[in-house]
Amino acid sequence: MTKILEKITVLALVGSSLLLAKPNVSILATGGTIAGAGDSAIKSSYSAGAVTVDKLLAAVPSINDLANIKGEQISNIGSQEMTNEVWLKLAKRVNVLLKKDDVDAIIVTHGTDTMEATSYFLNLTVKSDKPIVFVGAMRSGSSMSADGPMNLYNAVSVATNKDTVGKGVVVVMNDEIHSSREVTKTNTASVDTFKSVNTGKIGTVYYGNVHYYMNPVRKHTSASEFDIEKIDSLPRVDILYAHANDSDIFVNAAVKAGAKGIIHAGMGNGNLFPSTQEALGKAIKNGVVVARTSRVGSGRTNLGGEVDDKKYGFIATDNLNAQKARILLMLGLTKTQDKKALQDMYFKY
Repeated sequence: MTKILEKITVLALVGSSLLLAKPNVSILATGGTIAGAGDSAIKSSYSAGAVTVDKLLAAVPSINDLANIKGEQISNIGSQEMTNEVWLKLAKRVNVLLKKDDVDAIIVTHGTDTMEATSYFLNLTVKSDKPIVFVGAMRSGSSMSADGPMNLYNAVSVATNKDTVGKGVVVVMNDEIHSSREVTKTNTASVDTFKSVNTGKIGTVYYGNVHYYMNPVRKHTSASEFDIEKIDSLPRVDILYAHANDSDIFVNAAVKAGAKGIIHAGMGNGNLFPSTQEALGKAIKNGVVVARTSRVGSGRTNLGGEVDDKKYGFIATDNLNAQKARILLMLGLTKTQDKKALQDMYFKY
């Protein structure tokens, strides 16, 4: 935990200037818009993951003034193509790298569609207090006013800042720093899309100047009970989205497909359509774990209320959105099927 702090201490006094040792940062590329390219600077169409990590880094040479940079290609996909297998590969690689004395921080370049999910997965599974920073872009590198280069520069600034140590996985976008647990994509196209709707951002980074104002308080990384070295596969957990005039069709389909867990994104405070509620109750009796969240976009999904969670055996997901509630349930099911233990995880993480 102290390595990055040691790297930025003063090594020698040369005249009136201070000579600082640059930290070592590994940048793991997964693809996405930040590595995208199109045939026009004024059109929205582009191909995600068209640029390799070496070209991505070459486009922002000033990051070499901040750190000794190494790049590595994990995948090169649009993040809408993200899979459990890529998650496991990425998390295991990050865990290995951060055990090395000569790696002080990790940056993951990632598409924005599933960045909130991948970053939260690493937040729960990687065992290190060293900085882990996710960064992406809403405009491809060939677009006019592309946001990727500044986002990447800011991400390196955050990764090499001593105050980032111990904060878990963070997301840096549009001059803001967000906890991976809290952040979500809120707009389809705006560069201001990433928001922590329940708690707010934890800091800002403006042309490399980093300022923190809050700390994440839920358990993460080195304090997490989930260890990526002990996880080689993830159980199937499906998300179902509630709506007026809902039915039991998709519940039954998920159960038939072999789901071990179901996240139900309910109406309001996680409320369920009557036939859906009965079908989910039946699924629980057949061994499927069901957790209630909300489609609203912010706020807690509380135990009790209009839904008799005790009667049906439902779990409530606190203020996690459906995509993050799914990740926690997948990881929880690698350890236990006990509903009380799984419920407690939603209050801890």
